Amino acid sequence: MIFKKTVQTIIYLPHFMSWVVVASVFKMMLAPYDTAPVNSILINMGLIDVPVDFMNTASYWRGTFYVMNVWKDTGWGTILFLATLSGISPDLYEAAQIDGANRFKRLIYITLPALANTIITVFILNLAKVMNLFESVFVLQSPITYSKSQVLQTYVYTKTFGSGNSDYGYTTAVGLFKSFVGMILVLGCNWASKKVRGRGIV
Repeated sequence: MIFKKTVQTIIYLPHFMSWVVVASVFKMMLAPYDTAPVNSILINMGLIDVPVDFMNTASYWRGTFYVMNVWKDTGWGTILFLATLSGISPDLYEAAQIDGANRFKRLIYITLPALANTIITVFILNLAKVMNLFESVFVLQSPITYSKSQVLQTYVYTKTFGSGNSDYGYTTAVGLFKSFVGMILVLGCNWASKKVRGRGIV
């Protein structure tokens, strides 16, 4: 029980941390020094000879960002899926097992249909975040990594407030384009929801 609670806390805790805190933690762990945790491990394993600046190298930035997002958001998805799994009646699994269904068939015919609504919900929530990425990118990017780290929201911010000659008409057009793409994504979600659940989200 102690091990279970410890693992759950480690998985859930990052979701409730601010992106500023997460960025600070990873910048310390990935610092370009041979005494920093990640570089020290890689050097001791013989994978690299000199420390790598993961946060300020364009070729490494995107992969680093993905790892940080997975680490931070896994806990929230775990909470949602565990809540759904705990609501599935054990009688269904027992009846299927008596009828000769193996573990794979129980997964296909019981678990996945029960998780369908949750999968669609998590998909929609994450889709909304894709078009509104700002804080998570803004606290990590630097002028060196703009070629890999720029997203629509940070691009609009930079064009509006990052230069002396702001072009509000241009940034408004970019925002309108983002809204159009968002509408396409919502319609795609609605189609997927109809296929999976038999009813749409709108």
